[in-house]
Amino acid sequence: MAKFDVVDLDLKKVSEIELSDDVFGAEPNTHLFYEVAKMQQINRRRGTVGVKNTSLVSGGGKKPWKQKGTGRARQGSIRASHWVGGGKAMAPKARDYFYRPPRKVRRGALRSALSLRAREKTLIILNGFSLDAPKSKQAFEVLTKRLKLQNALVIDDKGNTNLHRSVRNLAKFDVLPPEGLNLEAVLRHSHIVLTSAAAKTLEGALS
Repeated sequence: MAKFDVVDLDLKKVSEIELSDDVFGAEPNTHLFYEVAKMQQINRRRGTVGVKNTSLVSGGGKKPWKQKGTGRARQGSIRASHWVGGGKAMAPKARDYFYRPPRKVRRGALRSALSLRAREKTLIILNGFSLDAPKSKQAFEVLTKRLKLQNALVIDDKGNTNLHRSVRNLAKFDVLPPEGLNLEAVLRHSHIVLTSAAAKTLEGALS
């Protein structure tokens, strides 16, 4: 079990927390990063492109002129791909790009990402992060002036609505509940800020 300092919103140590080495002390695996990041990016592709080929374009059922004797090149349809208004040769079709690696790979990538941030000393564990009201200005001052951060992912229970509503409006900060944690969100931000309760939730989910 790895020990981490638990600090308050002024970065003063208030206690310690023990977390599983499997989740916060694993060896980073870049191949897992690649597989899961590829999944997240490729699953955003809509795949709704649709272009008509010769058989789908309406009209052109009649041979435009007879095969021989006109002096012109032989033609079978005015909807062939080389005609204006004709179908496209080898047209792209709508398709589903869905890709999903095994659950073991997805969870392993999150463990590697959290362990990487812990190794880089960019993982901050708070004893709590509560706001009086959903005010982005207040959340921004806490993150930039008190925690001295310029870019971070905040993780706390979704029941903390004031925090979620405040941080989600900030350009360089993001907030997620523990169950919504994903690899891209971790890698996109230089720091991770999570409460001790969220850390225990992640430990239980990823162990």
